[in-house]
Amino acid sequence: MTNRACLGGLIVGDGRPVAVAGALNVSPESFYHGSVVTQEDDLLRAGEAMAEAGAAFVDVGAMSSAPYLAGRIPESEEADRLAWATDLLVRSLAVPVSADTSRGAPARAALQAGARIINDVTGLLGDPEMAPLAARAGAGLILMASEPALDGDPLDVVSARLEQSLGIARAAGVDPTRIVVDPGVGFFRSRDVAWYEWDAAVLARLPELRALGRPVCVGVSRKSFIGAVAGVKEPSRRLPGSLAATAAAVLAGAQVIRAHDVEETIQAVRVAEAIRRARERT
Repeated sequence: MTNRACLGGLIVGDGRPVAVAGALNVSPESFYHGSVVTQEDDLLRAGEAMAEAGAAFVDVGAMSSAPYLAGRIPESEEADRLAWATDLLVRSLAVPVSADTSRGAPARAALQAGARIINDVTGLLGDPEMAPLAARAGAGLILMASEPALDGDPLDVVSARLEQSLGIARAAGVDPTRIVVDPGVGFFRSRDVAWYEWDAAVLARLPELRALGRPVCVGVSRKSFIGAVAGVKEPSRRLPGSLAATAAAVLAGAQVIRAHDVEETIQAVRVAEAIRRARERT
């Protein structure tokens, strides 16, 4: 079985180089303040720097989705922020722009502004408008697993959640070849095991997600499980752990990586890819 997808015109998956997506935020509430840009010139510079460093696409968010932060804002405010940022980036960059949102109005605003990918951290479960909207637009989709979900084995829970999301997409008429799945590192907090142990278990068993038939995207950049494992409270000091977790994810088969630090991440990804290829040849 060959797992490939088309995200905004970009082919990702088996037989293709691992794609690195640059993560930008126009939401001051975001957990990592180093990713936040709220001024036009700063946003353009940040997006252009990511593209020049080799980002396959740029993923922009307008509301914090960190499950441990109270970052929710009115839907209209998120839509205004996301439309503004998307329009600027689309007009400036040669790479596709992805909108990180789980709500219909912001997604629609971003698509109208030129976004070609939707990154939904609820896996289409947060708003019933999302799946039909993506289907009508022909947009690429990144579907992430997240709470709430039943307790159980980490991979069983994540796989079941992603199967549910894929079923919603299929029922809405979304072309499955436009879908990538994400196991939701950092988003399972209400478990019978510590969240960082859950995340480590998911990354260790990432190859099992191949059974879903879709390429796998992983976002570990500066997340709290790295802080918990390494004893580093501030996200600004978690780059080394982020690169280690990224390399582990690539060795385990991740085909898309979402990261705040594109240049450094691409180095780690290419080295891990080379090792993965050598292992596959033996």
